[in-house]
Amino acid sequence: MAVSIFEAQLAKDRANYEALTPVSFLRRAAQVVPSHTAIIHGQRRYTYAQFLARSSQLANALAGRGIGPGDCVAIMGANTPEMLEAHNGVPMLGAVLNSLNIRLDANTIAFILDHGEAKVLLTDRAFSKVIKEALTLTERELLVIDIDDSESQGGESLGEMDYETFISGADDTFPLGQPEDEWQGLSLLYTSGTTGNPKGCVYHHRGAYLNALGNMTTMELNRDSVYLWTLPMFHCDGWTFTWA
Repeated sequence: MAVSIFEAQLAKDRANYEALTPVSFLRRAAQVVPSHTAIIHGQRRYTYAQFLARSSQLANALAGRGIGPGDCVAIMGANTPEMLEAHNGVPMLGAVLNSLNIRLDANTIAFILDHGEAKVLLTDRAFSKVIKEALTLTERELLVIDIDDSESQGGESLGEMDYETFISGADDTFPLGQPEDEWQGLSLLYTSGTTGNPKGCVYHHRGAYLNALGNMTTMELNRDSVYLWTLPMFHCDGWTFTWA
């Protein structure tokens, strides 16, 4: 097929094209307002610079365990800093984040872990009872990392190590470069399975970026906005407010 004269020598390159990804919002915030408060969770507070650094540590820690583009990382968590870090650190790596519904039973969770081909499970100790049962039902050999939420009590440790230990030794910077294609999968979500097993739904980087941008505009979010999380972050990735 002949190339139009208007498109000749207009191939995509780093000078004229950058794939859309919602991870870029955090990178931008860390550059422009690094000392602004990004997260408040109980007694914990993180600036945008710290938020990016911790997300980058997660990406590097996962990469150090062999996780790469296209691999699935599942998380069972409440609205915590670790959940927000996973929403940036996992796609930053090019991997796919699978946020699990905390209200599901063990059989359904095991099905999702198998169907989504998860390789890693980040799990809050608050949900250890159902996760412990699900791990006996899944066919996957998972790297399990425990999240010890400072605002939660109870539950047991199920994993190889806790989240803070997992990321502590990792580099706090992660190179640009992901995704190579903005249509690349970003996250994997599941329906509630009212008529059978849950059905998977994939978000791509472009779609999540545009939806998050729309949320920012509609809600008139700016550098001084304070957002109170009431919507579960696992639900449609918090309607993409996890990136907005």
